[in-house]
Amino acid sequence: MAEVRESIEVQVPVSTAYNQWTQFEEFPQFMENVESVKQIDDTHLRWVAEIGGQQHEWTAEITRQEPDKVVGWRSVDGKGISGEVRFDPIAEGTQIDVTLTWEPEGFLESVGEKVGVDTLGVKRDLDNFKELIESRGVESGAWRGEVLEGERVDR
Repeated sequence: MAEVRESIEVQVPVSTAYNQWTQFEEFPQFMENVESVKQIDDTHLRWVAEIGGQQHEWTAEITRQEPDKVVGWRSVDGKGISGEVRFDPIAEGTQIDVTLTWEPEGFLESVGEKVGVDTLGVKRDLDNFKELIESRGVESGAWRGEVLEGERVDR
């Protein structure tokens, strides 16, 4: 398994950063290799992305979502990708910590992982997110629901 861990500080409140991150269909605005994300329901997303020069599609399940704290997911078909994004308040805004894990497929993905291309891609996407949310100053929408073990929690 390959893993990438990256962090960034953004100069907006935790709720603003978290709320924007829950707008999954807007991911192509800051994730360079993501062509589209379609929200199927509260806990499932259909992804289309270019990875290693090839187009890939997969469905991801949100496994954990706590407002202003964390969003976690795993793929249920296609690419074997899972991850978690944590949001922590800091003096000047929010620290965002991203962890991604996947099973590299083929030569290009294996080489890319070995030379740090994947780490650079995640860092670039986080830099793009920072630019997007700080230039707006407000989120474009929000979903404040909770998910635990892949199921929406109604409280």
